[in-house]
Amino acid sequence: MDATQLLKGVLDVAVLAVVEDDDGYGYDVVRRLRAAGLEEVGDASVYGTLRRLYSAGALTSYVVPSEEGPHRKYYGITAQGRSMLEVQRKVWAEFATTMNRLLAEGSAA
Repeated sequence: MDATQLLKGVLDVAVLAVVEDDDGYGYDVVRRLRAAGLEEVGDASVYGTLRRLYSAGALTSYVVPSEEGPHRKYYGITAQGRSMLEVQRKVWAEFATTMNRLLAEGSAA
């Protein structure tokens, strides 16, 4: 199974989860996702997801000057984004339970 295909379906919720408690700029979000175990996540995919979630009202953004290079655009979760995340957590839990049951060794589906 190709993990990159699975990642495409869950990247929105993964990004929301990463910025739920702590705002982050683009590469910081990429780094956090990779540190959490999503090593295959691509920079361009994350940046596109951040822009799409921002346009949808799930994220807010603000610019912070940087002494080490260009200004950084930080993203934080909005109330709408928190609602989306809550719904997606429930959907994921139900989906994971079903898949775990189906894939259990010796399971007769």
